[in-house]
Amino acid sequence: MMAIVPVAASAEKADREKPTNIEADILVHDELKQVSVFTGRAVLTRGSMVMRGSRIEMHEDADGYQFGVIFPEPGKRAFFRQKREGNDEFMEGEALRIEFDGKADRIKLIDSAEVRRYRGPVLSDTMTGKLIIYENLTDMFSIDGQRSTEGGKAGSGRVKAVLAPRSKLLDKP
Repeated sequence: MMAIVPVAASAEKADREKPTNIEADILVHDELKQVSVFTGRAVLTRGSMVMRGSRIEMHEDADGYQFGVIFPEPGKRAFFRQKREGNDEFMEGEALRIEFDGKADRIKLIDSAEVRRYRGPVLSDTMTGKLIIYENLTDMFSIDGQRSTEGGKAGSGRVKAVLAPRSKLLDKP
C-alpha cells in the first residue's frame, strides 16, 4: 500500500547552500572516485539538517552534488532531523538505511522507517512504513508499506499514520 502525504512547508531552503560537515572516528577517502567513508559515531550536518549513524558513505558527482548513505549501529536505526522553512516545525526520521540525494533534494528512509513532525516541541504527526521518500522540492512524502520479512517476521504491508488536527496544536499556549 502506498500513501502520499502533502507537507505544509519545505525544508530550510538555506540548508542547500551550506557546507556539509561530517565527524566520525575514522575516514577513508578515495580522491579518484570522489568517495568518502566515515565510520564510528558518524554525524553529518548541513545547516539545520543533522544525520547520524555508525557509517556514512559520501559520493560527489562531477557537478559537485553530494549523495550519501547512512547506516546505523547494529540493533538501532539511522537518524535524520531538519527544520522546516518559515515556521517552528522540525521533521525527523529513523530507518535501517537512509539515503540522500543532494541533486534531487530527496531523502529516502528504507526498512523500519518512521517520520515524525514536531510543531515547536510538540510531536504532532507520526508516519511509518517500509519505505518513506521525503521530497523537499515538491513538499511531499510517499510512504510504502510493502510486505516484508524483516527480523524473521512478516510485516503487515500497511502504512500507519497518526496526524494531529492542526487547529488543536495552534490553540495551545
